[in-house]
Amino acid sequence: MPAPLPRLEDLPDLRGARVLVRAELNAPLEQGRVSDDLRITTTIPTIEWLRERGAAVALAAHLGRPKGEVRGEFSLAPVAERLGALLGTEVPLAPSATGAATAALVASLGEGEVLMLENLRFDPGEEGNDPAFAANLVAPFDLYVNEAFGASHRAHASIVGPPRVLPSAAGLLLRREVEVLGGLLDAPERPFVAVLGGSKVSDKLGVIDALLERCDTILVGGAMAFTFLAAQGHPVGDSLLEADRVEDCRRLLATGRVEVPVDVVIAQEIAEDADHEVVGAGAIPDGWKGLDVGPETAAIFADRIATARTVLWNGPMGVFEVAPFAGGTLTVAEAVAECPGFTVIGGGDSAAAVRRMGLASSIDHVSTGGGASLELLELGDLPGLAALRLGRDA
Repeated sequence: MPAPLPRLEDLPDLRGARVLVRAELNAPLEQGRVSDDLRITTTIPTIEWLRERGAAVALAAHLGRPKGEVRGEFSLAPVAERLGALLGTEVPLAPSATGAATAALVASLGEGEVLMLENLRFDPGEEGNDPAFAANLVAPFDLYVNEAFGASHRAHASIVGPPRVLPSAAGLLLRREVEVLGGLLDAPERPFVAVLGGSKVSDKLGVIDALLERCDTILVGGAMAFTFLAAQGHPVGDSLLEADRVEDCRRLLATGRVEVPVDVVIAQEIAEDADHEVVGAGAIPDGWKGLDVGPETAAIFADRIATARTVLWNGPMGVFEVAPFAGGTLTVAEAVAECPGFTVIGGGDSAAAVRRMGLASSIDHVSTGGGASLELLELGDLPGLAALRLGRDA
């Protein structure tokens, strides 16, 4: 792994300082309210650490994909409201991420006070990594903290720009994410089992190659499994198939360390009341699609997990949001929760699944970054982390 990240403890005197904290607060909303506050609660320790030392804190974050336009449905107002309730203090929302009005609000903050900046992605300069936008963003601040692990694989203005200008550090959560995931790359206890699911093989080819250098076994489920089954010569019916990745899957299977389903749950549609059945992995008829690993596969995967000393799980085994196709994901989730080894959930839908099933507290580390977790495992670094290390020398 690269050099250590700068720590909060390395920042200059915090009393009276105005600190810009780039947070990952892209929380799901239902009817205008936060429905899952994991990304908010995991940011609180860093916010409180700064407040306790007399800093004024302004949080910068994005929500959804407004594509550089101001759109009310993507306002961070519900997130500011939820954060205020969790902190027990008012968290006002600035009208924008930059500008005179926002700068005045930042200047008025007292020690320990907290402000939320409006959605960074309302300005096209954020995703475009515009230096002018980054300069305007940091202008009212003395210090910068990156606590947005889940966004640190993006070379966006708020991620890579501020460390070039301000004394900067990694937040507590970001440091923990890097320590845990870096440990999987550097010195995992063996056997090391990775469980990978999700939709597309193409999204995970790089991480599979990287993990094969370190893992003893990779268990493949989810829709991506059907391209592997096609590589074995099996018919996959109407299941999701990336025909241009079959040869890649054949290469990975030839390692002897990639295991794929032996049975699957199939249906003709994704619905709670859909007719469905379990068939062998090589017996999917035309017109039917595989939507979950079958019970025999789930049991085999659970046995592999039970004897592991290190487990990484990223990606559900099926369409777990729909009851007939949730069995594989539930079995794997329970197996990971019961595993005596060190267990890591790599963010995204897997994290949502273990929280929905009430199993998150039994996992050693539930990552807040899906894409960021995979990219760190694949490449060993992220743009946001590299920016922190380079700092004002960049």
